[in-house]
Amino acid sequence: MSLFQIESPFPPAGDQPQAIESLVKGIRNNERAQVLMGVTGSGKTFTMAHVIAQLNRPTLVMSHNKTLTAQLYSELKEFFPHNAVEYFVSYYDYYQPEAYIPHTDLYIEKDSSVNDELDRLRLSATTSLMSREDVIIVASVSCIYNLGSPKNYRSMLLFLEKGQIANREEVMEKLVAIQYDRTQYDLTRGSFRVRGDVLEILPAYSEKAFRIEWWDDEIERIAEIHPVSGNILERREKVAIYPAKHFVMEKDSMGPALKAIKQEMIERVRELNAAGKLVEAQRLESRTLYDLEMLEELGFCHGVENYSRHLSGREPGSRPDCLLDYFPPSFLTFFDESHVTIPQVIGMYEGDRVRKSTLVEYGFRLPSCLDNRPLRFEEFNQTIGQQVFMSATPAKYELTLAKGRVVEQIVRPTGLVDPPIEVRPTEGQVDDLVERVRERAKRHERVLVTTLTKRMAEDLSGYLQKMDLRVKYLHSDIGALERVEILRDLRLRKFDCLVGVNLLREGLDLPEVSLVAVLDADKEGFLRSQTSLIQVSGRAARNINGEVVLYADRETGSMQRALEECNRRRKIQEAYNKEHNITPRSIQKAIRDGIETHKEAEDIELQVTGQSEAEFINETVIADLQAEMERAARNLHFERAALIRDQIKILRGESDQSKAALQQGRFMHKSRKTHKNKRKFG
Repeated sequence: MSLFQIESPFPPAGDQPQAIESLVKGIRNNERAQVLMGVTGSGKTFTMAHVIAQLNRPTLVMSHNKTLTAQLYSELKEFFPHNAVEYFVSYYDYYQPEAYIPHTDLYIEKDSSVNDELDRLRLSATTSLMSREDVIIVASVSCIYNLGSPKNYRSMLLFLEKGQIANREEVMEKLVAIQYDRTQYDLTRGSFRVRGDVLEILPAYSEKAFRIEWWDDEIERIAEIHPVSGNILERREKVAIYPAKHFVMEKDSMGPALKAIKQEMIERVRELNAAGKLVEAQRLESRTLYDLEMLEELGFCHGVENYSRHLSGREPGSRPDCLLDYFPPSFLTFFDESHVTIPQVIGMYEGDRVRKSTLVEYGFRLPSCLDNRPLRFEEFNQTIGQQVFMSATPAKYELTLAKGRVVEQIVRPTGLVDPPIEVRPTEGQVDDLVERVRERAKRHERVLVTTLTKRMAEDLSGYLQKMDLRVKYLHSDIGALERVEILRDLRLRKFDCLVGVNLLREGLDLPEVSLVAVLDADKEGFLRSQTSLIQVSGRAARNINGEVVLYADRETGSMQRALEECNRRRKIQEAYNKEHNITPRSIQKAIRDGIETHKEAEDIELQVTGQSEAEFINETVIADLQAEMERAARNLHFERAALIRDQIKILRGESDQSKAALQQGRFMHKSRKTHKNKRKFG
């Protein structure tokens, strides 16, 4: 019996049937790696869905950014409505890592804002892996970070069954042990409340709650309920409650872990004293003893993940547990846009180690904190099994590992051919672009424009708006959920032109886009390489009127190779259409409510509460500062990030200082708007 039931009104077409057959055959023949080299718009996700449905194995789909991960999640959830399709990305809205700047003697404490919905989805993903076989996890590269032991996670499961003899007080103690909070009033995610002989629990990974009713020490009834109204949704015979956090452990294991942490502290303090680092030794001892006391009393402490090696009983230097360890041994891995995703996986480890090594050297953390880390690439490769790399432009690594197992998917089901590419001089490029955008807007089509820098994207967007065009910009400073919302608004024709830098490339599925314009196409480099030019050109390949314009004063090697590859594909596509008498047509795709609906829900909530103008301005300033803090942290400017963090805390307070800051924030907000309106594109 097939575990995965795919639902789609269309059968595989074009090159999809042969691609599905070839990939399935290769996996069944135990091929370690294969490459699906599919052009933009050829339906690589649809091909992947059919491969998963035929093989019936749990699957990990990895993508390199949250926007594309959300898009893949929405598509696969539509293909598999009766299966567990889960979303796993970093749950931080912003994240300031713990850091120390030696030359200024500045310590910056870890600070973050956790997105509650993303945290729920992460817990839902691991819960599904523990309880089901028909699971597809769509994840970003955050899945290679330390997550906590699946063995501990499973062992802390609370199982309740109708007719079971279970002391209510002991059940409540167990809930507290697995990090659930007791509440007297409203149920919130990861909490429980008691009313007489009735216990209500809202699991950390679910949107529905459970009501457990006792008669003496016997569980009389179990029901699934709505957490707000309390209405019964379904009667249950049994229920399993998984921990509210990934970092959990049994009380019996805590004693040896605390002993090991204390022993490491004693040895490290001795080393620091011997080296004459008395301040560092005293600092490390006081910080560690405080954490040990918190762990002993509460089972949790700030930065508990830094002690994960001891808490999970791992050997020094051994790799941490991560999402991959929650999968069964036979799972499949698909890399979407592998030419970008694989380099990201490779680079995660070194960046993390550099920062933590400084903390260890100056006595802020024990050396064991270095074992709380992302996987090294070789460890990652040993953890995953059979894999499929999906890309229109696979890199050398994927092609070498696949050893010739490359499946081409060039012919699109719609008969669309690669868009023609026109090279135009840079003189008068903006005026030419304005006319082209207006022409597309009249035909209710959309335009993508790529620039070399964020500043250029913002300035060009402002200039085009002054020319009475409906334009927005998109770059990495915009939050993940907001990016998805902007792309959805583009499809809904709330505006006609989107300007960006590097996010308008891999995987964006925008059938309404008929023109892609590339400014400074002859500035050869990462953003104007052969791969980049092919990828960005592919954004116009889903529309019958698709066209690409490269503004350049000379033809670089990258441009020449990109043009040759696109022409090669066009010839194959046109020959296929002629042979099979196919008339090309634009891709028709519903505009879904995917992961972005969570953001819309937050917006509606704000409207209902009725914020004042001052409150709205305050929130706007905070959002701007948060984006600025993230940017500073990513660039390792921790001092600036810490200062911005303090400003945010002031703005969120109720003191006179906060009110003064709010007035200053109002002025800053107006000044920024005025400044942006005065900018000119140059």
